[in-house]
Amino acid sequence: MQNARDAAHSHKSRRHDEAHALAVELARVPLDERLRRAAELGRAVFTTSLGLEDQVLTAAIARSGAAIAVKTLETGRLFPETVELIGVTRQRYGIELEEVHPAEADVQAFVNAYGLNGFYESVEARHACCDARKMKPLAIALASADVWITGIRRGQSQNRADTPLAEYDPVRDLIKINPLADYDLETLKDLVAIEDIPVNPLHARGFPSIGCEPCTRAIKPGEPERAGRWWWENDEKRECGLHVPSAASPIKTEAGKAHTA
Repeated sequence: MQNARDAAHSHKSRRHDEAHALAVELARVPLDERLRRAAELGRAVFTTSLGLEDQVLTAAIARSGAAIAVKTLETGRLFPETVELIGVTRQRYGIELEEVHPAEADVQAFVNAYGLNGFYESVEARHACCDARKMKPLAIALASADVWITGIRRGQSQNRADTPLAEYDPVRDLIKINPLADYDLETLKDLVAIEDIPVNPLHARGFPSIGCEPCTRAIKPGEPERAGRWWWENDEKRECGLHVPSAASPIKTEAGKAHTA
């Protein structure tokens, strides 16, 4: 038993070191090269929520030719604008954007226990809804992945302020790469304009971060980017559970300086 624990600890330590070295490496190269490097590490999966960051990444994946599968969690409660953007993105970039849906049994179990919109009533209920509609589908999306690519950035919220370019996810035992971690929002908006990247029209209506329709509102002037997510909860670090910071140390580039392809 002790030997098994030692081996597990050694494995995690080695993977953390690998991720740390990778983060240093990625900090020196532009976006397209970051994506190609990610694809070299094994089976790579990018999970997109069709937000502005993820649309920039989808465009970069198509442009770079990196062998990265693109998947989205179609929770069944997305904004119509988000659902429409899935088709627009497929057509624009000629990619297979796979939709991963929650299991009907899991959704029904939540509804039976809490009601369709029971997530407003307690944090426990909200987490249960996210588990059924997002966490379990994410596990399916990443089932065969060696590398998980995301569009999260340090500037999105306090909870993401230390996001590294690469980290080891010990829960899923894979390398998680956040190639836009050091980008700022204005840089991404410039890329969207220059490359004419299709984005969700809700962004122009005050929704910088877009999730499920019942759980997302427009933000008010001066509010953080993700203030509109689960706004009825008091915890400023609220998350759905998809992106929980690991113990990996972040590797930051020069403050405010973003790499462009």
